[in-house]
Amino acid sequence: MNYWLLFITFTAVNLDFFLIMLFLLQRYRVHEVALGYTLGVALLVTVSFFTGRALALFLPEWLLGLLGILPIYMAIRDNDEAVTTNGQQSPVLATLVTYLAVCSGCNLSIFLPVLADLSYRAFILALLFVVALAVVAVGLVKGIGELPIIKRVLEKYSELLMKVIYVGIGLYIFYDSGLVHHLLALL
Repeated sequence: MNYWLLFITFTAVNLDFFLIMLFLLQRYRVHEVALGYTLGVALLVTVSFFTGRALALFLPEWLLGLLGILPIYMAIRDNDEAVTTNGQQSPVLATLVTYLAVCSGCNLSIFLPVLADLSYRAFILALLFVVALAVVAVGLVKGIGELPIIKRVLEKYSELLMKVIYVGIGLYIFYDSGLVHHLLALL
């Protein structure tokens, strides 16, 4: 299991939510946002893994490398989603629903190919790692959210950075799955 790839994938799929989290942290307590966010991350990573496992039963590993198209597609498509939260929900539920609404597509399409070939043991380790990243992310976002320069930089460059990272993840999946080797062998 490649922890750097998990770290980069986690960061890329959550960049847009980090901005939303800044607003959630102004409205709710840190532990409420952390719990809702962590539940959302754990849920989407788990669904991605089991979907990948189901596909792996029917398809060879190199063919699963074609799933690398998903992150590249996510980088190319325009992704301007607006989400509002209902003020009557609990803060944990509001954070969870907001996260699922904003990040489900990205998380499923990006994490699915990254997690598809992991064993169950490796998945548990990956899930624990990603959950730990989620908790750390809330603390970091809270800490840096007070800095005006950080807000300006993220607002200006986060979409471009996210797209570059998604393309990189897609290309890595092509390579890591054996798809590139298989296609070269056909030539």
